[in-house]
Order: sequence, then structure tokens, then C-alpha cells
Amino acid sequence: MQVLELRVNGNRWQGAVTQHSLLLDVLRYQVGLTGTKRGCDMGTCACCAVQIDGEPRLACLTLALDCEGRDIKTIEGVQEGPLLSSLQQAWADCGASQCGFCTPGFIMVGEELLQRKPKPTEQEIREAIAGNLCRCTGYVKIVEAFLVASGQKTLPSENEPEGETQP
Repeated sequence: MQVLELRVNGNRWQGAVTQHSLLLDVLRYQVGLTGTKRGCDMGTCACCAVQIDGEPRLACLTLALDCEGRDIKTIEGVQEGPLLSSLQQAWADCGASQCGFCTPGFIMVGEELLQRKPKPTEQEIREAIAGNLCRCTGYVKIVEAFLVASGQKTLPSENEPEGETQP
């Protein structure tokens, strides 16, 4: 066992891990943050996406010891205070998820994209989420949530007839 020190969602964490411990397992079972999901354990679905020093990474493929002293952000660290992030709010408003299992991975990848490129094109959004897998729904509502979060699209208000959107 080795002692590992991380900064997780702005808080210092220290614990004992083996040389083979995956970041996903440390986050879920030692730190107690279960929002990061175990999907495929092969890096093909991105349900386990987190940010390491601001960059999206797959926690199921990342050795915990490789993260010594680094800043880790999980889905639990996206919301600051009582308000959802703009992407989280747009996700809910657009109905972008069905079962929600893949949502944390999409949000973590999406938060980094919107930080790096505040007004991404639809193509840039699709490229950013190309590694994320959703088995329940198509990606139309997901892309729409990104466009709403970035202020490039608005949702119809409750008073507008269905199918008509504001410019």
C-alpha cells in the first residue's frame, strides 16, 4: 500500500491505495463520491469521465497513483452552491437524459468543452462527446442542451406554441 494525496473537488484527500488501484475505485469506494459511474471498464463509454487538472479523463483507465498531487473534479464538484451549472440546467430543461446513468460523463466532458470554447459549433459538440455512449436516447437532445447552455439556442417558453422557438 502507498499513501496517495489528491485534491478532489477542491478538498484535500489522503488515503492508502495499491499500485493497481484505479482512480474510479478510489473515488467511489474510498472518497465516497459515487456520481462517477462504472460502465464498461474498458474506456469505451465515458460514464466514468472526470477532469484531472481541467482535462477530461476516464477514471476507469487511470491509475490512482498517477494522480498524486493533482486536481480531480467529479460530477459532485460541478455544481457550486445551490445552483446547477448552465449545462446541468440545460440538460434538465431539454430532457437530455432518460435513465441518467451516462449523464455525469457527458456533463464532465461538456463542462471542459464549454470552458475551453464558450460557443462551440454543433460539430465541435459532437466531436467532444464522440467518446460518450448513451444507450437510452439519441444525441439530439444532448446536443441541444449544449447549445442552450452556451446561449446559442433558447427553449420555447410555456406560452409559445410547440415547434416555434425564439431566435
